[in-house]
Amino acid sequence: MATATTYGARAHARAQEGTRAEAMPVVPASAWPAPPCEAGHLVWAETVAGGNYTHKVLARGTELRLTDLSGDACAHLLLFAADRPWERLNVADTVKVQWNAYLGEGQLLLSDQGRVLASVIADTSGRHDALCGTSGLVRNTERYGDGTPQSESPAGRELFKLAAAKNGLAPRDLPPSLSFFQGVEVREDGSLDFTGSAGPGTSVTLRTEQDVTVLLANVPHPADPREAYTSTPLEVLAWRAEATRSGDPLWDATPEGHRAFLNTAEFLAARGIA
Repeated sequence: MATATTYGARAHARAQEGTRAEAMPVVPASAWPAPPCEAGHLVWAETVAGGNYTHKVLARGTELRLTDLSGDACAHLLLFAADRPWERLNVADTVKVQWNAYLGEGQLLLSDQGRVLASVIADTSGRHDALCGTSGLVRNTERYGDGTPQSESPAGRELFKLAAAKNGLAPRDLPPSLSFFQGVEVREDGSLDFTGSAGPGTSVTLRTEQDVTVLLANVPHPADPREAYTSTPLEVLAWRAEATRSGDPLWDATPEGHRAFLNTAEFLAARGIA
């Protein structure tokens, strides 16, 4: 089909309607072919290519499932309170308040205000990281020859900048991130051992405990020793559910977590939300 004229270009563009690519968002999300819940409850359905990013604002009580489809995805995650971006994921507090540097089922993702932004309610991977953050421009340029967003080896922070800008955030708003599906362990001497992936098809499910803005960058882990830039598709599905409430086992699992949920509940009650 000729595209040399405006009419030809329009016809060519319209002919693409309904085309499905390997990595793309599905709109509406209910059209996703194999939903994990009732199709009408899906609010986000997308496959994120390796070296790409995505973002979404999710309501409190949404469940977000990330799946490593081929075994080489690495989902770098940032969370912000949706209407208060100055309250954001604090990786240091997430680790130290819960006395645990390893992410997994039952862990809480805490803000710098001592409140819960999201909780991890299911995990079949067990290969995650709260220590290294994501990759940067200089490091990727040294390793792969380029780290800009438009290159074949974009850095995670550069992609986060794009996702942030689409949500009214600036580079100065970006804190250290968490990563899922590529793990590290701390050796006795304090150095880090890259444990890699648990294999294809593993997933982690988060439940949002406040309205949150989610930023995701699917790029290689900065500790990945492979010379080639290796990053495969990440599946992202989210559906409406219920936030954690008093009486839920997760609420009372630890004294530290209980206090974080109390802080969250008090804040939401003051705003007339819960």
